[in-house]
Amino acid sequence: MKTIFLTIAMIISITAMGQKLYRETKDTVDGGLIFNGVVSLENLAKEPTFAWYKKGIEEYVPGEKAMNLLKFYLRQYRMVVFLGTWCDDSHDLIPKLAKVLQVSHYPEASLTMYGVDRNKATTGYEHRRYEITNVPTIILFKGDLEAGRITESVKTTIEGDLSAIIEKDMAGQELH
Repeated sequence: MKTIFLTIAMIISITAMGQKLYRETKDTVDGGLIFNGVVSLENLAKEPTFAWYKKGIEEYVPGEKAMNLLKFYLRQYRMVVFLGTWCDDSHDLIPKLAKVLQVSHYPEASLTMYGVDRNKATTGYEHRRYEITNVPTIILFKGDLEAGRITESVKTTIEGDLSAIIEKDMAGQELH
């Protein structure tokens, strides 16, 4: 437990000092910017070339039914997200996820995001640890156990798929 708190404190202090926890490279395929390593929603929002991110958040309206469940239960889960700033599926899904997190008041400290390169690799070993084959990948954890993941696309909507993971995880428990 101390290790988790120390890690979080270290990330917060590094971020507060303005140091980047990710590497920026120019994409050799389309000339865009690739973020590789630990990134935040704020990093995406502040990058002027990521118009897709701002536009996606502004345009997305999450469904009310799924959001009612997420507003109450999502904060009980830790989330790990892998995205490619070069990836069209990430361009579509990550802004929608950001909007859902914003509307549900999801605690930023419970979210860890990694940018990957075109080989779907991070600057560290995280892509291997979480067995990332496609992006975006959104993984929900209840404690140390994986409750479910969304890989590359959604079956319904981002909020609908997140709700389905939570409902399945909580099967047998009474929802309040």
